Amino acid sequence: MALIGVGAGLMAAAAVLVSVAFKDTIAFFVTPTELAAAPRGPDERLRIGGMVVEGSLQKGVVNHFRLTDFETEVEVRFEGVLPDLIKPGQGAVADGRMVDGVFVASEVLAKHDEKYMPAEIEERVMKAKEKVGS
Repeated sequence: MALIGVGAGLMAAAAVLVSVAFKDTIAFFVTPTELAAAPRGPDERLRIGGMVVEGSLQKGVVNHFRLTDFETEVEVRFEGVLPDLIKPGQGAVADGRMVDGVFVASEVLAKHDEKYMPAEIEERVMKAKEKVGS
Protein backbone atom coordinates (compact mmCIF):
# COMPACT_ATOMS: atom_id res chain seq x y z
CA MET A 1 0.00 0.00 0.00
CA ALA A 2 2.84 2.37 0.86
CA LEU A 3 4.41 1.75 -2.56
CA ILE A 4 1.12 2.55 -4.34
CA GLY A 5 0.76 5.74 -2.27
CA VAL A 6 4.31 6.86 -3.11
CA GLY A 7 3.72 6.09 -6.81
CA ALA A 8 0.48 8.07 -6.85
CA GLY A 9 2.21 10.98 -5.10
CA LEU A 10 5.03 10.98 -7.65
CA MET A 11 2.56 10.93 -10.54
CA ALA A 12 0.62 13.85 -9.04
CA ALA A 13 3.86 15.81 -8.56
CA ALA A 14 4.85 15.14 -12.18
CA ALA A 15 1.45 16.34 -13.40
CA VAL A 16 1.79 19.57 -11.41
CA LEU A 17 5.30 20.17 -12.78
CA VAL A 18 4.15 19.62 -16.37
CA SER A 19 1.17 21.97 -15.99
CA VAL A 20 3.38 24.70 -14.48
CA ALA A 21 5.94 24.27 -17.28
CA PHE A 22 3.29 24.61 -20.00
CA LYS A 23 1.42 27.50 -18.36
CA ASP A 24 3.19 30.16 -20.45
CA THR A 25 2.97 28.22 -23.72
CA ILE A 26 -0.72 27.33 -23.69
CA ALA A 27 -2.92 29.77 -25.65
CA PHE A 28 -6.69 29.43 -25.83
CA PHE A 29 -8.32 30.30 -29.18
CA VAL A 30 -11.09 32.89 -28.93
CA THR A 31 -13.11 34.94 -31.39
CA PRO A 32 -13.50 38.72 -30.99
CA THR A 33 -17.08 38.21 -29.73
CA GLU A 34 -15.97 35.67 -27.11
CA LEU A 35 -13.22 38.03 -26.00
CA ALA A 36 -15.67 40.94 -25.64
CA ALA A 37 -18.09 38.74 -23.67
CA ALA A 38 -15.43 37.56 -21.21
CA PRO A 39 -12.50 40.03 -21.03
CA ARG A 40 -9.16 38.52 -20.12
CA GLY A 41 -6.30 39.88 -18.03
CA PRO A 42 -2.87 40.84 -19.38
CA ASP A 43 -1.29 37.73 -17.88
CA GLU A 44 -3.49 35.30 -19.86
CA ARG A 45 -2.05 34.24 -23.21
CA LEU A 46 -4.62 34.00 -26.01
CA ARG A 47 -4.92 33.25 -29.69
CA ILE A 48 -7.50 35.36 -31.49
CA GLY A 49 -8.68 34.78 -35.04
CA GLY A 50 -10.79 36.68 -37.52
CA MET A 51 -10.82 38.74 -40.68
CA VAL A 52 -8.78 41.95 -41.07
CA VAL A 53 -11.23 44.86 -41.18
CA GLU A 54 -11.16 46.96 -44.37
CA GLY A 55 -9.35 50.27 -43.84
CA SER A 56 -7.93 49.30 -40.45
CA LEU A 57 -4.43 48.12 -41.45
CA GLN A 58 -1.65 50.57 -40.57
CA LYS A 59 1.84 49.24 -41.22
CA GLY A 60 4.93 50.70 -39.60
CA VAL A 61 7.38 49.93 -36.81
CA VAL A 62 4.29 49.12 -34.77
CA ASN A 63 1.48 47.67 -36.89
CA HIS A 64 -2.17 48.27 -36.05
CA PHE A 65 -5.25 46.55 -37.45
CA ARG A 66 -8.64 45.28 -36.31
CA LEU A 67 -9.86 41.69 -36.45
CA THR A 68 -13.54 40.87 -36.73
CA ASP A 69 -15.79 37.85 -36.65
CA PHE A 70 -18.50 40.02 -38.26
CA GLU A 71 -20.09 40.71 -34.88
CA THR A 72 -17.32 42.31 -32.85
CA GLU A 73 -14.00 43.96 -33.67
CA VAL A 74 -10.77 43.84 -31.65
CA GLU A 75 -7.88 46.26 -32.06
CA VAL A 76 -4.56 44.42 -32.57
CA ARG A 77 -1.09 45.91 -32.14
CA PHE A 78 1.99 44.06 -33.37
CA GLU A 79 5.60 45.19 -33.27
CA GLY A 80 7.52 43.43 -36.02
CA VAL A 81 7.23 42.44 -39.65
CA LEU A 82 3.74 41.38 -40.71
CA PRO A 83 3.34 38.50 -43.16
CA ASP A 84 2.69 39.72 -46.72
CA LEU A 85 -0.65 37.89 -46.74
CA ILE A 86 -2.06 40.14 -43.98
CA LYS A 87 -4.43 42.33 -45.97
CA PRO A 88 -7.89 43.80 -45.45
CA GLY A 89 -10.58 41.15 -45.91
CA GLN A 90 -8.14 38.28 -45.31
CA GLY A 91 -8.06 35.93 -42.33
CA ALA A 92 -5.46 36.27 -39.61
CA VAL A 93 -4.60 34.68 -36.28
CA ALA A 94 -2.68 36.53 -33.57
CA ASP A 95 -1.03 35.18 -30.40
CA GLY A 96 -0.67 37.56 -27.50
CA ARG A 97 -2.35 39.22 -24.54
CA MET A 98 -5.05 41.82 -23.88
CA VAL A 99 -3.55 45.01 -22.44
CA ASP A 100 -5.78 48.03 -21.72
CA GLY A 101 -8.41 46.97 -24.26
CA VAL A 102 -5.90 46.34 -27.08
CA PHE A 103 -4.70 42.89 -28.14
CA VAL A 104 -0.89 43.09 -28.07
CA ALA A 105 0.32 40.34 -30.39
CA SER A 106 3.65 38.58 -30.07
CA GLU A 107 3.04 36.67 -33.31
CA VAL A 108 0.69 37.19 -36.27
CA LEU A 109 -0.11 34.45 -38.78
CA ALA A 110 -1.93 34.84 -42.07
CA LYS A 111 -4.56 32.42 -43.27
CA HIS A 112 -2.82 30.82 -46.22
CA ASP A 113 -5.44 28.30 -47.33
CA GLU A 114 -8.60 29.91 -48.66
CA LYS A 115 -10.63 26.81 -47.77
CA TYR A 116 -9.79 26.97 -44.05
CA MET A 117 -11.83 29.08 -41.69
CA PRO A 118 -12.80 28.36 -38.09
CA ALA A 119 -16.41 27.17 -37.85
CA GLU A 120 -17.46 30.08 -35.61
CA ILE A 121 -16.18 32.67 -38.08
CA GLU A 122 -17.53 30.83 -41.13
CA GLU A 123 -21.00 30.87 -39.52
CA ARG A 124 -20.80 34.61 -38.94
CA VAL A 125 -19.54 35.24 -42.50
CA MET A 126 -22.54 33.39 -43.90
CA LYS A 127 -24.94 35.38 -41.67
CA ALA A 128 -23.27 38.66 -42.69
CA LYS A 129 -23.60 37.77 -46.39
CA GLU A 130 -27.28 36.92 -45.88
CA LYS A 131 -27.87 40.34 -44.26
CA VAL A 132 -26.14 42.14 -47.14
CA GLY A 133 -28.06 40.10 -49.72
CA SER A 134 -31.48 40.91 -48.24
